[in-house]
Amino acid sequence: MKKQIGIRLLILTAMVCFLTIFTEHIQQTARLTHLLVKEDTKELLRQQKIPAEIYEKCCKYEKKSEYSRYAYLLGYLFMEKEEQSKSELEDYLNLLWKYQPSEMGELEQAEQAIWEDLTYFPVPLSVREETLTTSFENSWMFDREFGGNRGHEGTDLMASLNERGHYPIVSMTDGVVEKVGWLKLGGYRIGIRSPHGGYFYYAHLYDYAREFQEGDEIKAGELLGFMGDSGYGEKEGTVGMFAVHLHLGIYVKDGDEEYSVNPYWVLKWLEEKRLKYIY
Repeated sequence: MKKQIGIRLLILTAMVCFLTIFTEHIQQTARLTHLLVKEDTKELLRQQKIPAEIYEKCCKYEKKSEYSRYAYLLGYLFMEKEEQSKSELEDYLNLLWKYQPSEMGELEQAEQAIWEDLTYFPVPLSVREETLTTSFENSWMFDREFGGNRGHEGTDLMASLNERGHYPIVSMTDGVVEKVGWLKLGGYRIGIRSPHGGYFYYAHLYDYAREFQEGDEIKAGELLGFMGDSGYGEKEGTVGMFAVHLHLGIYVKDGDEEYSVNPYWVLKWLEEKRLKYIY
């Protein structure tokens, strides 16, 4: 009898082990889906839903790891779990790099383009008046109608004082001026390409700090211009179509094309990294 019970226990234990291994295999296979289905992967990358505390954790993780913070960020995005231990992320990353090394390399570069060069929040604090503040919400892909139905590819930073030309706007990164001047949708805008490839787009400016030219080198924290309400008009100089604010967009290259990513989470992380200006 004891022998039979022992055999049954061994069989039961073996079955439990098999089911555990099989379940883990199914879960691991499912986790690869986002990389195998490129559009799903890109959508998660575009949403960029990374709270500030998660970014800080990933920065700490890379100090004693073969993986960079950008790899950890990808693991966090693709696992889609709010609570993930370092070991869970690394198990997942081992799997991704084993089966999808080239795809992971490209995605890690994209993540680096978004985060690596960030230095300052784009709107400095006022040392004269504490009531001069800005606010923003996660308005990613909200409906927009001017110029045709489209999704909002950015984040709007709204001014507590609705007065054009009052709030200074600074560059979030080092970089090079890639585009500058008037756009029907963006008004007076300037686009900065950062060293690791991210394109940072500042729109609806009232005016520029100086006469920027394409190819000009920019330092993080450099004054670009002043917040305004320009745009939404065929005629250059159109203003008054909406409240004073800064539209911030972030774009990443994908071969010969570019796609926008959600700046909201980047801005949340940068909130504590503000310069102080006299205004």
